[in-house]
Amino acid sequence: MATSRVTIHFSCPVEQVWQTVTDLMNTAWRSDLKRVEVLDETHFVEYTKSGYATNFTVTACESLRRWAFTMENGNMSGFWEGIFETAEDGTRLHCTETVGAKHWWMRPFVPGYLKRQQRLYLDDLRKELQE
Repeated sequence: MATSRVTIHFSCPVEQVWQTVTDLMNTAWRSDLKRVEVLDETHFVEYTKSGYATNFTVTACESLRRWAFTMENGNMSGFWEGIFETAEDGTRLHCTETVGAKHWWMRPFVPGYLKRQQRLYLDDLRKELQE
């Protein structure tokens, strides 16, 4: 398993960051996604631009504070957690993502892949929030 931890600051209020991150009906800002299918309150599926599906199960949803979920597809399984903090001049978002490869030959590539994916997500989020 590989783990990536990142803290990023946004100058906008925590409510705006929370709404953008957790709104599964408005994901057009995500450059890596084709679409998101919401199955119910705690389950959703993300489809990449090439149509590859990843299943998510929300494990924690504490409004304006914490959002966490497990994720799984044919190549990996893992966990993501976002901790949202009001800061004096905006919002701090602490992201922790842990991913394990399902195939032994993929394991050496997981740390680099994880960092690239997390960087892309946060770059997209920064653009959406006009940071």
